[in-house]
Amino acid sequence: MPAYAYEAVDKMGRRKKGNIEAASPDRAQSMLKGEGLIPLSVHEQSFLNKDVNIGGSGVSKRDLSVFCRQFVSIINAGVPIVDAMGMMEDQTENKRLQKALGEVKNNIAKGESFANALRERSDIFPAMMINMVEAGEASGSIDVSLDRMATQFEKDTKLSAMIKKALIYPIVVVCVAIIVMIVMMAFVIPNFMKMFEDLDTDLPGLTKAVMAAADFFKANWILVVGIIVVIVVGLKVFSASQVGTEALSKAAISLPGLKDFTVKTSASRLARTLATLTSSGISMIDALDISAKTMSNYMFRQAVLEAKEEVKKGVPLSEPLKRSGLFPPMVVHMTKIGEETGDMDTMLTKMADYYDEEVENATQNLLSVMEPVIILVIAVFVGILVGACVMPMLSLYKGLDNL
Repeated sequence: MPAYAYEAVDKMGRRKKGNIEAASPDRAQSMLKGEGLIPLSVHEQSFLNKDVNIGGSGVSKRDLSVFCRQFVSIINAGVPIVDAMGMMEDQTENKRLQKALGEVKNNIAKGESFANALRERSDIFPAMMINMVEAGEASGSIDVSLDRMATQFEKDTKLSAMIKKALIYPIVVVCVAIIVMIVMMAFVIPNFMKMFEDLDTDLPGLTKAVMAAADFFKANWILVVGIIVVIVVGLKVFSASQVGTEALSKAAISLPGLKDFTVKTSASRLARTLATLTSSGISMIDALDISAKTMSNYMFRQAVLEAKEEVKKGVPLSEPLKRSGLFPPMVVHMTKIGEETGDMDTMLTKMADYYDEEVENATQNLLSVMEPVIILVIAVFVGILVGACVMPMLSLYKGLDNL
């Protein structure tokens, strides 16, 4: 989804700058207005002028989870919120979070609500957390809201860890394989082949092909590296574009092995987020809007946004989820049961727990599929290189036997 840089004014007349993801500039402006901001300028960020922010906000979900847990313990002990924020500021190790907590503390001391103070640092605190705090303030149960947010952050951290686990292994193996291939093509094979060239014998076709490839790489390595860089940058630009985002998202729900992982991950994230938000009194429409932003897959994100529009019209949530054809039948059935019994929170929580376990199984299944495929591909390349080296030796031994 495209990213837009914006400049806006809040209700207090203060200017704010930031970034927001939206399907279009109009959608970005609507989202800003929904947050109580008056947009002054909204323009799309290209790949070249996009703000570089290594590591996101610099504050992990684990940091936020620890903050929520500790903050709840402090305010439950009867400590005022301003003093509690001061205590959290002093003991927080993350410098960016520490600075943000100090600003939040000062804004609360000036008379702002906790939620509005957090909203001033929306680059650190996610919209979901801000809305939860706002709901907690309205109902007088900030501790409950933050406790649920801590659970949400912990579950998200666990889910992200499983996704990284599924990706790190193949990426590392492929990178190591590429480095080994480059070293062999640039140094090992050329030196090895000189021995056969000195013998003035007719080399097998495979050996000649590998030698030609090695000579080309050695003579044009700058060109080869340049082509690789262009391909990587091109893929980055393509994946950041609307067309690329849709194409990759469709591929993720179409490829065997990857489809199961993507569907269950999206189902788990939707159920957990909706359960956390609705249990704190946030309306289903707002909860769906926030949940859509947590969907990493574009197709699921659009499905949730379309469901939100249907719910606005009075349609039960289970119907648009079913029509989307993306969510598993269990999601549809349990959502429908929750609607009929009036106990949606419980159904969503049970659904989230179920799919958390299913994501773990899907991760293992994905790894079990990827490992043999990667090994097979590497074995083919290694087999070609080994064959190119061994075949001339076999030909030489065969010639000696005929003498």
